[in-house]
Amino acid sequence: MNKSPCTISIPISDILLDETIYPRDRIDQRRVGIFAENIRDGFPFDPIIVQAHPEKSGKYRLLDGAHRWSAYKAAGIEKVQAIIMDLDGTDPLLYAAKRAIGPRQLSEEETRNTARRAFQNNPRLSSSAIGKAIGRARQTVDSYIADLRAAVQMEIDVKIFRMHRLGIPQARIAKRLGQVRETIRDHLAEMLMTANPPNTDLSRGFTVSQVAEKHGWTEPMVWSLALEGKGDLTRFKMLNWGLRTWDFWGWNDCDRRFGDDWPGRIPAQLIAHILYYFSKQNDLVFDPMAGGGVTPDTCLAFNRRCWSLDMMDRPDTRPETEPYYWDIQGKGVEDLAFLNAKDKPDLIIFDPPYFDKKAKAYSKKSISKLPRQEYLKFFADFFAFMKRYAKETTTLAFIIADWRNFQNKPAADEVPEDAISIADYLNILHETGWRHTHIIQAPMSSERFEAGVVSAMQKKKILGVTSRYVIILKPHTGK
Repeated sequence: MNKSPCTISIPISDILLDETIYPRDRIDQRRVGIFAENIRDGFPFDPIIVQAHPEKSGKYRLLDGAHRWSAYKAAGIEKVQAIIMDLDGTDPLLYAAKRAIGPRQLSEEETRNTARRAFQNNPRLSSSAIGKAIGRARQTVDSYIADLRAAVQMEIDVKIFRMHRLGIPQARIAKRLGQVRETIRDHLAEMLMTANPPNTDLSRGFTVSQVAEKHGWTEPMVWSLALEGKGDLTRFKMLNWGLRTWDFWGWNDCDRRFGDDWPGRIPAQLIAHILYYFSKQNDLVFDPMAGGGVTPDTCLAFNRRCWSLDMMDRPDTRPETEPYYWDIQGKGVEDLAFLNAKDKPDLIIFDPPYFDKKAKAYSKKSISKLPRQEYLKFFADFFAFMKRYAKETTTLAFIIADWRNFQNKPAADEVPEDAISIADYLNILHETGWRHTHIIQAPMSSERFEAGVVSAMQKKKILGVTSRYVIILKPHTGK
């Protein structure tokens, strides 16, 4: 914390009361009235204490002196003396609670609520640290937050359980969750206890969705329990997914049980077919652009290990997906922990953002926004990089669609230079050391085009795009 806070004159309108860090239930208006009268009579008050507002530039939020601040406003004072504090990581709510001195200390209920709010804001706070700030013994704080701590513990247990089921090493689980490795080891020793309540309900005949809702688990996690020990064909049957026998995989919709609501979401059935035909149970799957998490979710249901990356970091909902942005030309790619692991993937499932499609829905850094030549250059660099990372037996499943700028242009007027076809991707793949073994058609549903749009396209002889392919490849070893 800053050892030399400064005192300056601040416009009262620039000081805000942030209720999220205010330890009292309410401001005592009677006390404000008394203070306002004292101010009008020239009675001096200590400066109020503020910090720079973390979200509103040029504004400050109160740490101590809410009654004085209210009284200044009531008395029509436009500027007040304030001490600006740099808390340097100190919890502002606990600092404000510690400053709650004077004739009216925090009530027992306010103290309890402050302890609970502080723990909810930062579950890593110890009972001793909270107790020191609010003037209560550690045992008292323990009693205040026992239920919250149990809930946090269960949330950590579930995350560890999920990541462990996906084959993520303990060291990476610890780093991802901000825990010491010994904590992860201790949790893993009790994994059976974590799974017991859902398993018990499944054995009693509850459905997977009912068990997921009751215990706050995702459905794919419950499916990983419900399908324990089952073969892949049985898994397809229990999930009510028909198994496609030929090289045409068509589905009208995504299975909403798997993956998040995400731009360019793909059917979990498609991922399941890739897993079935091109991997075995307990194989390691790598998903370099995980997006909404369909691949790790499906791997949970099909007993495959899965390591995944994505540029969007969602530690609460997707702890298994580590944040990473693929800057192939930049530095640091070789430092990725999984690349240095002894375990190499048996299967790489690569479903990148397609060129220009849904570009507005993706992040500003998405490759879908790159110019055409830069977009293709990315793939050349990426596939060359994956070739170095793969082992000789690794399979690459590349999910991609043709892109044509067909909007408002009759099919006869389209030119190859304005398109990216499967042939373009195949050329890049072959040039970077991959050879394809299968090209599977997995078209997107035409239902995404409304009837009025279809009618207009037909009148203008516009030929739309629903093509999508799963290209299966192996590293070319030169043998």
